[in-house]
Amino acid sequence: MKKIVLPPKLLHCFLFTVLLTAMACTPQTTSITSTHSTEEPMRERTLTVLAAASLTESFTELGKLFESQNPGVTVAFSFAGSQALAQQLGQGAEADVFASANNKYMEATVEAKRVNKDEVKTFVTNRLVVIFPKDNPAGLNELKDLAKAGLKLDLADPSVPVGQYTVSFLDKAIEAPEFEPHFKEDVLDNVVSYEDNVKAVVTKVSLGEADAGIVYVTDITADAADKVDKLDIPDALNTIATYPIAPISNSKNPDLARAFVALVLSPQGQGVMAKYDFIPVMGNPQ
Repeated sequence: MKKIVLPPKLLHCFLFTVLLTAMACTPQTTSITSTHSTEEPMRERTLTVLAAASLTESFTELGKLFESQNPGVTVAFSFAGSQALAQQLGQGAEADVFASANNKYMEATVEAKRVNKDEVKTFVTNRLVVIFPKDNPAGLNELKDLAKAGLKLDLADPSVPVGQYTVSFLDKAIEAPEFEPHFKEDVLDNVVSYEDNVKAVVTKVSLGEADAGIVYVTDITADAADKVDKLDIPDALNTIATYPIAPISNSKNPDLARAFVALVLSPQGQGVMAKYDFIPVMGNPQ
């Protein structure tokens, strides 16, 4: 057979044509992960949490933890008195999660149809304590001293959960034999200011603007502990504050809302709450 020798330029064209034909006939097997991801692009989302002022430190830490577990998510907190937050929700404020310092204001959001009753869970409890400046200007040594004439007492307003618990403490005290029947009246006569959240009470006592105040034990944070001392309130007179949490029924981020609640109720979340002296629900939320 006679051997055909093609000129170089024609040989290149021939080989290129053969290569194109081979590629057209060969099935393509491109990896989906390398060129066409089936996953949606990560969305930047904000989870809005309305929480009682006494949760400021603990929830701030939980928020950072939640963000680390959910890339692209930012947790935005609004800390205030539970009564103010419940009112905002009742007026239609947008939010994803509500954490209250008592059941009363959570029930108000249920009645306003902002929260589904069956999704409300108790996640921690708390207790009251009396605080006073380190230099103890009023010479407080026992609870009876709260009735001393001239003492400047700062309390949370009775509309605030801690203010309601304070009134309950005083009601119990006047029934106890070690207190005078007019103890409650004398104590309330010493009030120089009522605050709309518990953090304001801590601030005024820390600054020496009041001789004493009644707050949650969890409000004696590391910073506050350098400025105040405390008088414990015995169990018989104390009121255990119950903290409920729930996702907002019309949340724009229902998956994130339920995930945040789950974190708070998880062993990891409960550990964070215990770190700030809250009493965990011990893995049995109600």
